[in-house]
Amino acid sequence: MLALRPGCECCDRDLPPESRDALICSFECTWCRDCAEQKLAMRCPNCGGELVARPVRPADKLAKFPASTERIFRAERCA
Repeated sequence: MLALRPGCECCDRDLPPESRDALICSFECTWCRDCAEQKLAMRCPNCGGELVARPVRPADKLAKFPASTERIFRAERCA
């Protein structure tokens, strides 16, 4: 199950579970659309993998399987 991390690793922008602006790589590194497109060229700086839209978990499932609260902030990876 995806962790649905709560923020962009680059700018620390909030990315709630229902956000359509969250992108992830295959390791679930999480980025906002602005950083992914403008700073990262749609490639994860951690693994080199492509960034794709993070799926939105249905509200009834989110209640039973909540999103992660672990924030990962690595602004130096976005330079």
